[in-house]
Amino acid sequence: MTHLMTVLVLQVAVLTLAAQGMGFFFEKKLRQPRVLGELAAGMIVGPYALGRIHIAFLHQPLFPVFPGETMHVTPELYAVAVLASIILLFLSGLETDLPTFLRFSGVGSAVGLSGVVVSFLFGNLITVLLVPSVTSMMDPAALFLGTLSTATSVGITARILSERRRMSSPEGVTILAAAVLDDVIGIVLIAIVVAIGRLGGGGIDWGRIGVVAAKAFGFWIVATAAGIAFAPRLVRGLKRLHSVDVIVGTSFGLALLLAGLAETVGLAMIIGAYVTGLALSHTDVADEIRERMHGLYHYLVPLFFAVMGMMVDFAAVARVFVFGLIFSAVAIAGKLVGCGLPALAFGFNRRGALRIGAGMLPRGEVTLIVAGIGLSAGIIGPELFGVSVMTLLVGSIVAPPALIAAFRGGSGYRNADDKADAAQSTEVHLDLPTVSAADFIRARIIEAFRSEEFFVNRVDINSPIYRIRQDEKSITLVQRGSDISLVTAPENEQLVRLILVEEIVELKELFEGLQRFGDPGELGGSLLDGLLGDDE
Repeated sequence: MTHLMTVLVLQVAVLTLAAQGMGFFFEKKLRQPRVLGELAAGMIVGPYALGRIHIAFLHQPLFPVFPGETMHVTPELYAVAVLASIILLFLSGLETDLPTFLRFSGVGSAVGLSGVVVSFLFGNLITVLLVPSVTSMMDPAALFLGTLSTATSVGITARILSERRRMSSPEGVTILAAAVLDDVIGIVLIAIVVAIGRLGGGGIDWGRIGVVAAKAFGFWIVATAAGIAFAPRLVRGLKRLHSVDVIVGTSFGLALLLAGLAETVGLAMIIGAYVTGLALSHTDVADEIRERMHGLYHYLVPLFFAVMGMMVDFAAVARVFVFGLIFSAVAIAGKLVGCGLPALAFGFNRRGALRIGAGMLPRGEVTLIVAGIGLSAGIIGPELFGVSVMTLLVGSIVAPPALIAAFRGGSGYRNADDKADAAQSTEVHLDLPTVSAADFIRARIIEAFRSEEFFVNRVDINSPIYRIRQDEKSITLVQRGSDISLVTAPENEQLVRLILVEEIVELKELFEGLQRFGDPGELGGSLLDGLLGDDE
């Protein structure tokens, strides 16, 4: 046991240092997403590169290759990676604007379903055409690679959307809704393919497969609906304890619970975590939870992507390099076409459709899970597993820059409702004489809202932008130089103005009291005289 823990600690230490270093290098020096650097870090220090070097005091390599295993990572380290993926998707759910998500859930479902169908057909057909041993579209290997091409790694997309602050954009919520549906349908498809493979392509137990499908879809729908309905009541009960730590800890505990329950019904854990975050996203404690967990997020999530990079077997990729490139390109085309075209029919312009298609490109944990099932079930051999790994690699490298490039420019949604939504907000301005005065007033306003039991969170550490929330009330405070703006819904304007008036009255009394000290220069002079007098 001691040896296992020693190895785990050293593995986590090396991966952390490599992921943080490479992530910083890619972001600051190469102007690329951190996630690419973290994936590259895992590939460099993993079992197929530097990780195979024998460590004398451990009597083994730090990242050994396990013969006969699908994923060459210790169970302990893989458990850390799974926990990190749960945190990633939980916070992604918290950052999702629920009304926008619900508004675009229909188009998200259509996009996800179309993407699955088109990608499956593309992947299936290219396998039949280019793999000599596969002669039919119903061959288990063809069905498996078709299923593999449908997988989308919502984790990588969510990380990029979060970094670009596009999580709650129409494109962002559509991508997330479609990706969740992708995972649910993917689980059902892999169940069918495994059943066919075990029966040698003969008869299929459709009743058993129907049960799997019903459990998966039922859990997804019921958990989402129940979470949205009961989250406000839960939060109101927790707030009576007057402990933010209890609220945050309980919320994360529920995310872990729902993630585990999702796994028991055949879904990926990340779906349960995302549903929990989504349910809590429309409560006033969402920003507080996200802020308190950000330290954990920035430490563990890079580990998750580094572990994903560790699983890239260069030798397997080399053996099927040409077919792997073609299959990866077809898989990318399937997502761009299958997800981008339906978006055009639901109010998105070409820029928005490209963003949605690019957002569905990344491959990651879901691809590896599906590939592992195929290999362990004997549906594919090491070579086609190498194609799976290569699809993951190409998708993970191509998708982040493509997604970032696609999000440059104007709106991707052509529906006029976006402008109408903006018009429903009202703005209250305070124009102060100096930046110092604005800083002082801003601090007073924030404390005033907190005294009224509002939750106040800074949106960006580099900019004075704050979100102020209490139950259904949401206010955004922005300071630009000496100007302070408070943006909120019209029904909250009177409350905002009342709090500002109370602060101005208190400030007036404060300034009148300060005038009794006399001239500030004389007051400062007397203090200096006392200081100099002490020297005498």
